Amino acid sequence: MAEHNLPAALSVWETRIAQFWKTADAAEGDALLTKMGSLRAQQPSHSPNVTYEMASVHDFIGSETAAIPLYREALANGLTEPRRSQAIIQLASSLRLCGHLNEAIDVLHTQNVDKDVVGEAAAAFLALTLWESGNQEEALRVSLAALAQGLPLYRNAVTRYAREL
Repeated sequence: MAEHNLPAALSVWETRIAQFWKTADAAEGDALLTKMGSLRAQQPSHSPNVTYEMASVHDFIGSETAAIPLYREALANGLTEPRRSQAIIQLASSLRLCGHLNEAIDVLHTQNVDKDVVGEAAAAFLALTLWESGNQEEALRVSLAALAQGLPLYRNAVTRYAREL
């Protein structure tokens, strides 16, 4: 998102968020939550962007259980790109880490992500979750199909082999 297209207040907030993430250290969990709380107070409390950023902090410090409902809230309240696709990936990842494998797979199967934003990240997290759920063959299939998309040579062959697994 180009900063010149943002309202002035949002632009300042976005700049502060970017700076926050540049210096974030997961070892400073409580301090990060406090800093994000201060940034959160600068925007309307119902803002899906604000909710997403708070979810991301919880996720970043290893508090995935607290992040999950915040990601869901941000998505339900109309979170837009590029954060929307990131929230889908991060929600699925948090669900996987909390042992909710079927939910994570469902999120990745039912939610469309913008590949211009996240590339093949959805496939990567789907493969991880499938592997962890005991479906190694499907995990390999998903991985190979995603990998094939970026191959300058042998794309068709790898895609075909992935389908044949």
